[in-house]
Amino acid sequence: MTETKQKPSQNSSQADVADALKRLGAATVHEAQGKVGALSHEVKPLDSSSRLAGRALTVLTRPGDNRALHLALLEAQPGDVLVVDAFGWKEAGVWGDVLTAAAMHRELAGVVINGAVRDSNTVTELGFPVFAKALSIKGTAKADSGVIGAEVTIDGVRIATGDMIIGDRDGVVVVPQTTVSGVLEAAKKKEATEDGWVRQIADGATTADLLGLR
Repeated sequence: MTETKQKPSQNSSQADVADALKRLGAATVHEAQGKVGALSHEVKPLDSSSRLAGRALTVLTRPGDNRALHLALLEAQPGDVLVVDAFGWKEAGVWGDVLTAAAMHRELAGVVINGAVRDSNTVTELGFPVFAKALSIKGTAKADSGVIGAEVTIDGVRIATGDMIIGDRDGVVVVPQTTVSGVLEAAKKKEATEDGWVRQIADGATTADLLGLR
């Protein structure tokens, strides 16, 4: 009996792209797409070794309320990155250890929050990538359902559900879903070019000459 090879699923292909972008890194991807799409320098990982890449599922939530985040987890798919716009509110931690446990059970790739989080020690120990602007010990209400899946704007960057999110200790960059393939190829070329420069520097070349700065 001849075994029929199955075509990779769309989710598998998306995971491969996410892994490639994560390896290339946020800074390389940012430059490869024309130095656009970067969130504020304030958005940093709780654990500096964290890296994430995946499809965005957007959440708009009222400052100081995290009901929408719990509801978003009901819709999230494995490999998704929750992108939460809490309007930059830093006086309440909308994400903590319980939501982290739930997100890990759903096999999410991570979360990016325009706002604050808490329970940082436990979240870091769990190894789940959480990026946010601040830490706040203060808790939240659970009254507002928010908006899930609609376009949000964080730090002047528009983010739609389906866009690709890449984050590491350098920061977070957003790649529109319509340009992911092109940006990935451009990022690979940029990495190859810079690898070549490093080898030439070892042979005596100068950065001024390599970059044409004389």
